[in-house]
Amino acid sequence: MESVTSDGTKPLVSVIIPFYNRAHVLPRAVDSVLAQRGCNFELILVDDGSTDATAPGHGAQSTKYGEKATGRHTVLRAPHSVPVRWISQSNKGPSAARNLGIRHAHGKWIAFLDSDDEWKPGKLKAQMKFFEENPDYRICQTEEIWVRNGVRVNPMKKHKKYGGWIFEKCLPLCVVSPSAVMMHRTLLDEIGLFDESLPACEDYDLWLRIASRYPVGLIEKPYLIKYGGHADQRSREFPAMDRFRIRSLVKLLREGFLTPEQTLAARKTLEEKSRIFIRGALKHGNRKEAGEIQRLIAESL
Repeated sequence: MESVTSDGTKPLVSVIIPFYNRAHVLPRAVDSVLAQRGCNFELILVDDGSTDATAPGHGAQSTKYGEKATGRHTVLRAPHSVPVRWISQSNKGPSAARNLGIRHAHGKWIAFLDSDDEWKPGKLKAQMKFFEENPDYRICQTEEIWVRNGVRVNPMKKHKKYGGWIFEKCLPLCVVSPSAVMMHRTLLDEIGLFDESLPACEDYDLWLRIASRYPVGLIEKPYLIKYGGHADQRSREFPAMDRFRIRSLVKLLREGFLTPEQTLAARKTLEEKSRIFIRGALKHGNRKEAGEIQRLIAESL
């Protein structure tokens, strides 16, 4: 079914929110999207196999955000004129959920919002203005505010955001936030979607592929609030996240499209991360994990 806005036009931007068992915070994320003004957009909610109150057919439950959650009716609490679609799949992880949303998107531009994050007013409008003023860019992100366990905190120096050709800045860890990004659909058509074989660091993988070929814009005003410290935070599910970054770097080097300078930088980062990971795995008696990474590195040489 074709998505159209209240004035009968196709949406310029498709906003994708993937979620899994997030009844307690999803309404906050949705409200922050529906409050956006000055930009023609649609909202796509991708249910990654939820079994809590966000799933159709589940009864009312008490939540931390709002008094009751009764599936999609409570998620879309306020009257709105924005086209909203609710797509469901069996639980496959955030990469598959985002990719499903992308495949159903009608907009020329794609924006993501994690279900535990929140946009500030004017986010979409500011990014469309950036692209109008910088037509050579096809992707940009905004600055962000961090809240941990209800308290605002300052990101560490290693998390500092940069604009322009930032490939080398992206190598140590993810310095691009999915919830802060807007990109042109053709960029995903060219680079490819999120890697569904990665259970974590799938965003790190995508940003490296993009940043190796294109500049990434930065709006220095924060339009995103990132909430952390909660028990169901994705990063808590996987200790030693560098195992997935290592896999991503190996894949990137195998594809062979990096410049000589980028190849040198990627290999240096891969060697550093592998050495630290293997040493840590052996220290904790995880010989199997250490061996898997050693074999992976040997195959990439």
